[in-house]
Amino acid sequence: MKVMQLLPELNSGGVERGTLEIARALVQAGHESVVVSNGGRLVAELEAQGSKHCTLAIHKKALSSLWQITPLRELIKQEQPDIVHVRSRVPAWLTHFALKGIPKDKRPHLISTVHGFYSINRYSQIMTQAEKVIAVSDSVVDYITQNYKNCPPQDIVRIYRGIDPTAFPHGYQPSHEWQTRTWQEFPELKDKFLICLPGRITRLKGHETLITLMQQIKAEFPQAHAVVVGGADPKKAAYLDELKSNIQAQGLSKHITLVGHRSDIREWLAFSDLTLSLSNQAETFGRTVLEALSVGTPVIAWQRGGVAEILSHLYPQGLVPVDDQATLLKTLKQHIQQPQVVAPVNMFSLDDMCNQTLALYQQILAK
Repeated sequence: MKVMQLLPELNSGGVERGTLEIARALVQAGHESVVVSNGGRLVAELEAQGSKHCTLAIHKKALSSLWQITPLRELIKQEQPDIVHVRSRVPAWLTHFALKGIPKDKRPHLISTVHGFYSINRYSQIMTQAEKVIAVSDSVVDYITQNYKNCPPQDIVRIYRGIDPTAFPHGYQPSHEWQTRTWQEFPELKDKFLICLPGRITRLKGHETLITLMQQIKAEFPQAHAVVVGGADPKKAAYLDELKSNIQAQGLSKHITLVGHRSDIREWLAFSDLTLSLSNQAETFGRTVLEALSVGTPVIAWQRGGVAEILSHLYPQGLVPVDDQATLLKTLKQHIQQPQVVAPVNMFSLDDMCNQTLALYQQILAK
């Protein structure tokens, strides 16, 4: 079969990573894979894996994007995919109009994946207007069924996102060279109980909660040290400055280290004694939480969204009622006093995600 996936750009992020993973699985299974986007730094990797990339400006939330409807229609007619899989709202709308200009008997099958808890409106509803709608967690299934009655429940298919367990093996430890280099760069981390908060520097990730926590425990647990692993988009530079000022004002400069954007997230998760997930809003899945648990690092997180689903299966003792600061503090102290063991992860695998997605494609074509 031939599958065409559409997304805004191919730079970084969960949607992009998922697109590459399905593209690779298609090629490995002997199918044809085409990806349409505005391009980006992951195009080279996509093409090296055997997929075809077509560049179209389908990334802007702007009226000018409507000019892409005809080129997209021509591309679909030219490539003749069996299935078109849309992964974002602008590409979904453009595909909707492009397909209208193709005779019904010549149109490919249409699948969408709902990756986010989008704002609830007509614009977002387009993601639920496909033959099958993939939801990346049960939380997303609930979001769709509660907010979009137009989408029949039998058309929603929950396929968890997954990770490659061989890339995040249980008990993994960074190399001696990596540790030595890290201690040279950040000498304040040596011989500390490391608490990792991974993720981009945005107001949503719960940095203020981390600052409050470190303020509360620094006297009782001087060995505790927080590491914020993630960079700030240029647009978030003001917030990053605000965060640094706040850390300094609270007298926490020797207790919290910001290490910036890192490509060695596996090393940081394994190197840490504990990972926190404190986002102010529910996440649809929570890949980093799964990666931490996979290498054997305990996770403490708010009990909501996809993160709560992962922890309820793999590490329920890390779940804390949403915004319950007292229980969060108590749970953190317990983890510092008594290091916990995480059992090997035996679900949420990348193979499962790919196999279930390809099986859904086959099922639709068999109809």
